[in-house]
Amino acid sequence: MSTQPAEFELSISRLIDAPRSRVFRAWTEPALLQQWWGPHGMTTPECEMHLWVGGLFRTLMRAPDGTEYPTQGVFLEIVAPRRLVFTDAFTPGWIPSGKPFMTAEVTLQEVDGNKTLYTARAMHWSAEDKKAHETMGFHDGWGQSLDRLVTLVTEGMRD
Repeated sequence: MSTQPAEFELSISRLIDAPRSRVFRAWTEPALLQQWWGPHGMTTPECEMHLWVGGLFRTLMRAPDGTEYPTQGVFLEIVAPRRLVFTDAFTPGWIPSGKPFMTAEVTLQEVDGNKTLYTARAMHWSAEDKKAHETMGFHDGWGQSLDRLVTLVTEGMRD
């Protein structure tokens, strides 16, 4: 995944005061992901995961005004509890989605035994896709989702 040019990439990192096994669970258990996925004020009433390479990753976010934002893709790599890679460029069965946008890589590095260095990278297929994602609010949106994830894994759940 790191072979794509850096100029097509957006990323966000944070040191989280929670073990990486807990952060990985929050990413891979649909009921937990629904609690933090999306910017502040958004809900995620639907989440479906088939946690294997080629398996479905589908969410539906809903804004306070009722606007819905569905996403669907597939997992490309799963290395528990260290790494998840998924894309929205394909649907299950490796059928092209018709709109290549990005591949996301989430890495969870253990720090001092009970903390996690979280890094999410959005790797785009073109400069235009990267620009569109920035314009949509990548840093604010993914940053607010990360805020919600941190709250969940540090206050709302235990191992």
